Amino acid sequence: MPKIHPTAVVHPDAQLADDVEVSPFCVIESDVVIGPGCRLREGVVVRRYTTLGGGNIVGTHTVLGGEPQDLAFDPECVSYLRIGDDNVFRENVTISRATGQGNATTIGSRTYWMTGSHAGHNTTIEDEAILTNATAVGGHSTIGKRTILSAGVMIHQFVWIGELVMTQGQGGASAHVPPYILIAGINVAVGLNSVGLRRAKDITDEDRRQIKEAFRLTYRAGLTPAKALEKMDAREDWGPAAGKFRDFVRRVLEAKDPFKRPLIPFRPKVRHQRI
Repeated sequence: MPKIHPTAVVHPDAQLADDVEVSPFCVIESDVVIGPGCRLREGVVVRRYTTLGGGNIVGTHTVLGGEPQDLAFDPECVSYLRIGDDNVFRENVTISRATGQGNATTIGSRTYWMTGSHAGHNTTIEDEAILTNATAVGGHSTIGKRTILSAGVMIHQFVWIGELVMTQGQGGASAHVPPYILIAGINVAVGLNSVGLRRAKDITDEDRRQIKEAFRLTYRAGLTPAKALEKMDAREDWGPAAGKFRDFVRRVLEAKDPFKRPLIPFRPKVRHQRI
């Protein structure tokens, strides 16, 4: 049986795995599913239509599945928050369920959310992303795998952030950010995330060379994004890592409203180590 503190309020229709731990003053609403090995600290609120996989740790006063912060939202709408496995949500994290009938906000697995971080409705946060203190991700945005959003970063709604992106604290983006990019300030790409690329065990030396060439064609060769994509498409020997950069550029060029936004511009500010 789940270990539920007497002061917690758990709706009888909620489904909790046998080893779930629920601390004092938690509230778990109906239509909630919580998988094995989850631990809810004091004062956690899990709203209706939220599903948690296994092994999630939910910190004090976190609210999962709150109604979307959308003035047009109909409270009778059935929408979802779906969370994977082995995530850590520290204190005061808030994640909204989706707006739009049947839609979902989706959180992957092994993500880490520091104090006060927030993801809005219809967002997708992919595996192993890290949201540092007081970061905020606007509705309908996507944060790629292994991306790190540093403290106080703001991501505008309808923005795509690629894999292994790294941001400077207090920065942000309202434009699409290709994989492996380093962001400093607001809408400023200053280079590649060279440290992250070196540390990534699945990225080889040849992958890094190809990624660097993709970055050069997109940002340093004086080409339009469309011309850069033509050049990248001609590189038939590129592997999956550089292919993700190329495919991201293609997706941005083909995007329709409300996702029709430019690539983040490049303006080198500081000298970074070479990859």
